[in-house]
Amino acid sequence: MASCKAHSAPAAVLVGNLPAPLAEPAGLPEGFPQTADSPLAWIGAQFSKEDEYILQLGQEDIREVEAALDQFKGLDGDLVSRNNFPLPQLGQKLERVRQDIHKGRGFGVIRGLDPHKYSVEDLTMLYLGIQSYIANRHGRQDRKGNMLVHIVADKSSSLTAGHHRHSTAPIRQTFHNEEAGDVVSWLTRSTAASGGRCIIASCHTVYNVLANERPDLVRALAGSDWPFFIPRFQCRPVLFNHDGRIIMNFGRTPLIGNPTHPRPDHLPSLSPRQLMALDAVEKVARATELEIVTKAGDIHFINNLAILHRREGFINGASANERRHLVRMRVRDDELGWAIPEDLRDEWSEAFETKKSKVWHLEPMPSGYFPLRKQPN
Repeated sequence: MASCKAHSAPAAVLVGNLPAPLAEPAGLPEGFPQTADSPLAWIGAQFSKEDEYILQLGQEDIREVEAALDQFKGLDGDLVSRNNFPLPQLGQKLERVRQDIHKGRGFGVIRGLDPHKYSVEDLTMLYLGIQSYIANRHGRQDRKGNMLVHIVADKSSSLTAGHHRHSTAPIRQTFHNEEAGDVVSWLTRSTAASGGRCIIASCHTVYNVLANERPDLVRALAGSDWPFFIPRFQCRPVLFNHDGRIIMNFGRTPLIGNPTHPRPDHLPSLSPRQLMALDAVEKVARATELEIVTKAGDIHFINNLAILHRREGFINGASANERRHLVRMRVRDDELGWAIPEDLRDEWSEAFETKKSKVWHLEPMPSGYFPLRKQPN
């Protein structure tokens, strides 16, 4: 039987009624700050205007990216990068987004591409070209080397219909991070007829509220006894204080399981305190979240080490333009990328090891090629 050995300024929003402690609250773990003082500690209500986090491409910007696309298509055999996708003017604006992702609020949206104007191949190259100005390294998203994950509704089987990537249900997703990748980006090829908004929350705000109100739960989150079982069985913290940064990385499914990913009976379950800590994270995140209305052609970027995300349910329409289709990637910036805690390095190595195979499917993957895991590898 597997087992784990445990090691031993509040947000500007009132988040009350956190669950009562199971025992007398202890102080914060050694070295953890009382307040994570950072632009990353935001609440959704402070963003009164979309242009605070959306870079709207103008006509000149569109002409510049199309000229870069034409130049790239004249080359032979190279992957899109800054070196072969020149954006001398727009690149300066994208640099500000890059700095925001790594040193500022931790998220941003590029808006203005018309996805119906381009072929699938050209749209993908535009996505990669713009993305290259935010982060330079691409990450594999599974052990088969898939680089592009297509997030679409799929009711072809009970497995796909119940998986968060392919479900339309409104209640299946709680706040989480992806298991690897400094930055998660996605291109919206098309939106649903209704619903499907992106919803994000700040890990730093969650931390600040819990550090002020429930330091005992911070200690629980920082403990090394959380029994993750996806993508492999591993006991590690949910919350890290690493290299001077507060980092969070977790998902409920790898810790609890769900009908699509049932948790093996022989693995340890979460303790009541751990369940309480997860519920507290969710409560604070929902009270401070930011909902972003997504448009076709949008390119989203979130700092996966500092931003939690989920999405609402959605209803697809009859036409192809009313069916939600996102293309997701994991990326890392060699210059601005954060130092990765040791407990997360295996997944980062698996994702960003340059010598491993990479496969680029421009359309949703053939059945079985991107398997939906039932058990840990």
